[in-house]
Amino acid sequence: MTGLPRAARGALQKARDAALLAVEVYNKPAVTFKSDGYITLMIIAWTALFHAIFFRRRVKPYHRSDRRKQKSPYLRVDGDYKHWELRECLKQYYGDDTGNPVRKNLEFFILLRNKIEHRSLPEIDPQIFGECQAMLLNFDDMLEKEFGSRYCLRQSLSFALQMYPSSSNLAEAVRRNPAARDAADFIEKYRSSISADVFQSSQYAFKAFLIQVANHKSKDALAIQFIHHDKLSDEEKEQFQAFIAVKYKQVPVANLDNLRAKDVVRRVQQAFGDPKITRNGKQRDKFNLAWHTRCWQRYKVRPDRKSSNPEMTDSKYCIYDKAHNDYVYTEAWVKFLIEKFKDEKEYEALFAKTAENPA
Repeated sequence: MTGLPRAARGALQKARDAALLAVEVYNKPAVTFKSDGYITLMIIAWTALFHAIFFRRRVKPYHRSDRRKQKSPYLRVDGDYKHWELRECLKQYYGDDTGNPVRKNLEFFILLRNKIEHRSLPEIDPQIFGECQAMLLNFDDMLEKEFGSRYCLRQSLSFALQMYPSSSNLAEAVRRNPAARDAADFIEKYRSSISADVFQSSQYAFKAFLIQVANHKSKDALAIQFIHHDKLSDEEKEQFQAFIAVKYKQVPVANLDNLRAKDVVRRVQQAFGDPKITRNGKQRDKFNLAWHTRCWQRYKVRPDRKSSNPEMTDSKYCIYDKAHNDYVYTEAWVKFLIEKFKDEKEYEALFAKTAENPA
């Protein structure tokens, strides 16, 4: 953890320790209500992880005080600064991106924790396994994104040894324990309130169908391998679909997974901690629409507006919307820009010429 501010190092260590403890609690065979301890520890882990991110960005994750009543700019509780809780961290990190599946997953657990923390409801454990697993996978992804792969937990974890899990659905579980009705109602209502694309995202809930097969002929074959659904061939998808009977909510929405230029700019600006620059005596966002224009020109992801072939885009990053005579951008484009501009030299090269590019 060399190179990180002291506060960031402490928060990062706390985050990793809390997550490992959460997994240990969840996988203990003698624990009957696994979700309660797991959720509590994972919320601590996620909160500490966000604090580490903010400290690294030189942002103090503390609630501000009323300067008319207190000398200190930050609130204190028993002499210590009042840190941002997880909900405030999500607001500060994601901003207006309220439909992010990782954010929706965490908001689900913030609300669910309040429902279950004073009750024993082991019936809901198998019902929210998908959300619990996604919460951990997202945590490891965030560690890698913000601090690098050397801080990931995946090398310390393995697939848990399990007996046959419960095959009952949520309604059947509640019938056996009427006290679980309140929590069950919340789970159903929350799932119904989120959009179809978030509900189907593996970042909101991890879904897997495990099929027992005969021993592989190779001695070196792994016992369990994870294969993403979108990497299967059409024939393989049809074969698996014969076993899986899951109905997803379908909502016909145009450009559901694509972004406008201003959305791309906002995502990149937030990813780098909302940095500012001064041009012509005025302060503005470092990653703005003018910057974005230079980017799609430099990396040739789409033609100019005057082009006679507006559809000639790099479809991995950009798609022409004929109905609106405009362009939308993909998640891959956002990730590409974030990776590119981690190197400050790339930003400087983009603005090396003094001539202003057209918007």
